[in-house]
Amino acid sequence: MKFKTIREIVKIKHLIKQAVQIIIGTAFIAIATSLLLLPNQLSAGGFSGIATITYYLFEIPLGTTVFALNIPLFIISAIKNGKKFFLNALLGTISLSFFLNFFDKFEPLTTDRVLGCIYGGIIAGIGTAIVLKANASTGGTDLLTQIIKAFKPNVRISNLLALLDTIIVALNVVFFKELEIGLYSAIAIYIMGKMLDIFFEGIDFAKMILVISPKYKEIAKEISITVRRGSTSLKGTGMYKGEEKNILMCVVSRGEVREIMQIISDMDPNAFIIISNAREVFGEGFKET
Repeated sequence: MKFKTIREIVKIKHLIKQAVQIIIGTAFIAIATSLLLLPNQLSAGGFSGIATITYYLFEIPLGTTVFALNIPLFIISAIKNGKKFFLNALLGTISLSFFLNFFDKFEPLTTDRVLGCIYGGIIAGIGTAIVLKANASTGGTDLLTQIIKAFKPNVRISNLLALLDTIIVALNVVFFKELEIGLYSAIAIYIMGKMLDIFFEGIDFAKMILVISPKYKEIAKEISITVRRGSTSLKGTGMYKGEEKNILMCVVSRGEVREIMQIISDMDPNAFIIISNAREVFGEGFKET
């Protein structure tokens, strides 16, 4: 009984944390939309892009339009995506709609479209990432794609989102009759995507180096002594000649790449080398798990 009570307390704390994340995230999105993007006729795609048109055409509050557009999606989502996701999406949409209408009463932070698209994209990207971390949605095209995914599991959500955002931004260009709006909106959407990448993948990424050389043992030893980095030998087979090979794998910081390249070049100028980005490296010498 005691264990059950503790588990229930942990569950409640988790739900409260999720709710707080959703509210904070939607507040960020609303600030970006109401105070930076909307005053400059810019769109970050999604239902807010459609709401921007209705705002200038009929003077309907942004949040009201966003919520109204989401009503049919809520009904379908409740059936297809489960109760938990539906409740999180509902909270996200209600809080976003509230904050959109709330911040719309304030003066814009800037009427410069360049600043609006840059900082609007950054803040909206941070807010969206916080909401997604809480396993929630703010409705709109996010929720629409999840519903489509439930019916058609093989559909690529990223492609579908890009298509929907492109159509909505194009509608904004047609309505306002300014190509610049589409160009600046595209920048805002791109920045939003980059902020999501940074939020989920981090910016302090390392480099992974793969080396194929008969002198892999000597290279590994020199890297260990000079750079103080460990390495791992992986077994591989060269398919052209069918020869067994040892592949040396070493994960290092960006600043150590040049020194390691010099070590490899000195010891085996003919070594085959692959260098790629390694996101979120955990362990000794890197982040703690």
